[in-house]
Amino acid sequence: MAIIAEVKRASPSRGTIRATLDAGEQAASYERGGAAALSILTEPTRFAGSNNDLIAARSKSSLPMLKKDFHVDPIQLIEAKGLGASAALVIVRAVSPGVLVEMAAVAKDIRLELVFEVRTAAELRLALANGAELVGINNRDLETLEIDSTTAPSLLPSIPQRCIAIAESGFRGVADIERVAGAGADAVLIGSELSSADDPEGAVRSLVTVRSRANARQD
Repeated sequence: MAIIAEVKRASPSRGTIRATLDAGEQAASYERGGAAALSILTEPTRFAGSNNDLIAARSKSSLPMLKKDFHVDPIQLIEAKGLGASAALVIVRAVSPGVLVEMAAVAKDIRLELVFEVRTAAELRLALANGAELVGINNRDLETLEIDSTTAPSLLPSIPQRCIAIAESGFRGVADIERVAGAGADAVLIGSELSSADDPEGAVRSLVTVRSRANARQD
């Protein structure tokens, strides 16, 4: 199972996670631990992140990097590319269908991957209609901040095998990861648990042994 390890200082649900976190050193630790990719939270108000965190992480790691923020305008994608991001998060429910089409076109033009984040079957259909190749399923309801651990397993079987399916939110250990691996997740994005760990390298290493079962999904 691919682990997408997140650099995350704070969140609306947990408050401060690790205020003194050094994004560059955290990124390097994750890479040593076997992470397949990194997620860098750059949103400043709710997550205490910044674009400088992405720059610092890029200076210490060669792994693919997801710029995780509230991207609602194509110009933000161009900025993400300039900062060194490999991909950017787009929350499908946060933009209109027309803007989603525009953002998908801009991302393709500048060769920036998009992770289309969804929570419902309708949002998944919209993401796939816009050519999604990376689909993130968020177990957390961003309006209530509540986690429903059944969200990802229920939607994973509907993601075509040609896509990379990413399960997000609420993962703490191997047992959590095994549940979504069995439903067909290719990767799991883990933020709070890894960012709060005293040994982030070891924390990642303990999770990478789970095997994915992408063939549990549709052709």
